[in-house]
Amino acid sequence: MTHPDLHDTIHEAPTSVSLALRALRRHPERVAFQWDGGALTYAGALDLIARQQAALSAAGARRGECMALLSANRAEVWCAGVAAQGLGLAVTWLHPMGSLNDHLDQIADAGATLLVVDVPGYRDRGGELATRAEGVRTTLTLGPAEFGQDLLAAAAAAGSAAPRDLAGLDDLAILNYTGGTTGKSKGAQRRHRTTVGAVTSILADFEFPHDPRFLAVAPITHVAGSKVLPTLLAGGTVHLMRGFDPDRVLATIAAQRINMTLFVPTMIYVLLDHPALDRTDLSSMELLLYGASPMSPTRLVEGLERIGPVFSQLYGQTECYPISVLRRADHDAARPELFASCGSPVASARIRLLDADLQEVAPGEPGEICVRAPYVMDAYWKRPDLTAEALRGGWLHTGDVARMDDRGYLYIVDRTKDLIVTGGFNVYPREVEDALTTHAEVAMAAVIGVPDPKWGEAVTAMVVRKAGATVDADTLIARVKALKGAQQAPKRIEFVDALPLTAVGKVDKKALRATFWAGQQRMVG
Repeated sequence: MTHPDLHDTIHEAPTSVSLALRALRRHPERVAFQWDGGALTYAGALDLIARQQAALSAAGARRGECMALLSANRAEVWCAGVAAQGLGLAVTWLHPMGSLNDHLDQIADAGATLLVVDVPGYRDRGGELATRAEGVRTTLTLGPAEFGQDLLAAAAAAGSAAPRDLAGLDDLAILNYTGGTTGKSKGAQRRHRTTVGAVTSILADFEFPHDPRFLAVAPITHVAGSKVLPTLLAGGTVHLMRGFDPDRVLATIAAQRINMTLFVPTMIYVLLDHPALDRTDLSSMELLLYGASPMSPTRLVEGLERIGPVFSQLYGQTECYPISVLRRADHDAARPELFASCGSPVASARIRLLDADLQEVAPGEPGEICVRAPYVMDAYWKRPDLTAEALRGGWLHTGDVARMDDRGYLYIVDRTKDLIVTGGFNVYPREVEDALTTHAEVAMAAVIGVPDPKWGEAVTAMVVRKAGATVDADTLIARVKALKGAQQAPKRIEFVDALPLTAVGKVDKKALRATFWAGQQRMVG
């Protein structure tokens, strides 16, 4: 007969902190992190985590508290997050491109009592937060500043010690805040019991190179950061870049023989339109992950032709990541229908397409993607009402509407909140956007519904033309009619120089709608 206590513990996995420390011990002489002008070995990262733990303890950090971090891509801040979690603190990452009010709201909502600031990148913002952030008791800086205590100086002065993982599996590990495209940002909470599941899923389902040299361009505070620990577990090197600069990205790939990176589609479009692309040596690239928003199938074909057969699409969200992956072999010109897919479920996730009554939809019909996985968020922090809605029926409701084919591939037709109801018919903007971007002179497109006295909502497109292009609205409307039918064709097209983006690189449809829906009774997400 199994002892009850043994039954409770026998299936426990290590925490992600323990995995990080294990990875860093395994290859002491290898380079863990590299950046312009510097590098940090595995042994150096392990020692820095231990010293930061000593400095955090001396600064009064206490188990159960929350620490907020604001930084560009820096090895020291990744180590600080591991150090804090190992002491039993939760961490919450402030988006590097967030507004002051966003940061203040997140710090207050999370109840953060400690704040870490990257001084070279965020001196002014850090000073404002140190002065104004509600509840922050201690501000720690990465580098000297006129506010706070220098965490790096304190770590350097601390005696050598072994890094520790004191976290219990049921301790809160992280509060990840949603991107806020559909309203006020919410904190998705995870305990240590669940954080490791995403790491092992990424290693199992993403096609990492044998010796990964990962270029982290997007913020490691968000989805790019989910590749850091898997890279280190594979014995690789994380090359850190402070923001997206296409010239530097291309030069770094060539010089450092980068074989893996992650971009949002807007970054890929910029590279495809960059004059240096075709004269840059990209032969080292093995895996180009893309996600966060849909990619135009037409531009994806262009990427395959000019960059190579290295593309792999990831799909997930703050509340659960990863959910599915469209692997490199799926990016096949012989099966172009797959270019519109977000892939098939990862091995550790269960997926159902459900209707409003929590019933599975008929094969081939659209339904909301609902997920169960070991790393689904525990809850929305301090939001029991939203938690109950998001996790109703024992499934995470993603808000994404998709169809599934007979092979198990998912095709997202749109966000439930982006659905346009025009003349009594449902129109999914994603399908219209894909039709628009099949035109050779269209770089990007965003489709929204705007109030209309006849139709209720009129399909409206914002289009960015490629440099020198002259395509007109009538031509594009006719193209959508031919590809998707008259009901889905835009009633109106506006040509713009650029589309507004959220801090995570998604097209900000909330901002696009704001002008059209001002003063209206109904405002779509």
